[in-house]
Amino acid sequence: MQNTHRKTIGYLLWILGFMGAHRFYYGRPVSGTIYFFTLGLLFIGWIVDLFLIPSMDSKADQTYTAGSHSYTLSWILLTFLGVFGVHRFYLGKVFSGIVYLLTGGFFLLGILYDYWTLNDQISASNAA
Repeated sequence: MQNTHRKTIGYLLWILGFMGAHRFYYGRPVSGTIYFFTLGLLFIGWIVDLFLIPSMDSKADQTYTAGSHSYTLSWILLTFLGVFGVHRFYLGKVFSGIVYLLTGGFFLLGILYDYWTLNDQISASNAA
C-alpha cells in the first residue's frame, strides 16, 4: 500500500483539530468545515479523533495516488504560504499560482477552495 499521508502530521494537525485541520488533511472537507464552525463538535469529536487518526490515515493512503508531489509538503505550503500561491507553483500550476500571488490567494476564496480540493489536485497531478 502506498503511503501518501503521515500519521505524525495528522497528530500534529490534531492539536488544531478543533478547527478541522487534520480532517482537511485526510480529505474530509465536510467534517473539517463542521469542526471549524463547532470547535470540533464542542471538543468531543476532537477527542474522539485522537483514536480515529490511524483509520483516517489508512483510508487516505488507499484513496489518493502517491507520486512525485508530496501531500505533506503541499499542505504545509498551502497552510503557511497559500495566499502567495506557492502550493500551486509546487504542483506546476504556474498560471493560477501567479493569480494567487497577485490577488492574495484569489481574495482568500481560492484558499478555501484548495482546502476542500488539495488532496484531489495532488492525486490528479501524481497520476498524470
